[in-house]
Amino acid sequence: MSGVVVVGVGPGICLAVARRFVREGMSAGLIARSDATVKSAAEESGSADALALTADVTDERALRAALDRIVDAYGVPDAVVYNAAMIRSDRIGDLTAQQHLDAFAVNVVGAITAAAHLAPAMAERGSGSFLITGGMPVPKPDYASLSLGKAGVRALVTLLHQQYGAAGVHAASVTISGGVAPGSLWDPDDIANHYWRLHQQAPAEWIHELVV
Repeated sequence: MSGVVVVGVGPGICLAVARRFVREGMSAGLIARSDATVKSAAEESGSADALALTADVTDERALRAALDRIVDAYGVPDAVVYNAAMIRSDRIGDLTAQQHLDAFAVNVVGAITAAAHLAPAMAERGSGSFLITGGMPVPKPDYASLSLGKAGVRALVTLLHQQYGAAGVHAASVTISGGVAPGSLWDPDDIANHYWRLHQQAPAEWIHELVV
């Protein structure tokens, strides 16, 4: 069975993404820090094959264990979507060094952990998509830590393509330019369609950053 892994599940983009991929007949492995959040997402995903697991993306051991449980249940995923992010307003000088490290751990390092754990097996199979929710197409001084994190996402996508692209793994980010809300220009269901289209692209058509 083909499957999608969604890391950082919440009621917005990632629930919509899970539903979109499930509609195509995929199983769904869902990971969130909150047990209530991930169980609710599993119930709303529309799939009887949704596995709900809790893990903090900054806890490498817990995240890898959750990913292993999904692989054990459904096999190596066809698509991985990383959506975890620490979103807060801060300017240069507002945060301590540790607070910046904590933000970067969520915004970028968790994605590195997930990719390091799953991309080699996807590459060995010769196919797969690793998609990351980006943002901040232009850095904003009122969102310094998030701007730095999303810049890191762009760099990570490039690195993943360089390392695994030739083996058939499509690395890409979906850069969200505004506030996500139903009925807005950034409706989560519309955004989810972009993830699906990226996953469906043939290698000759690969896009590595889609700005919406």
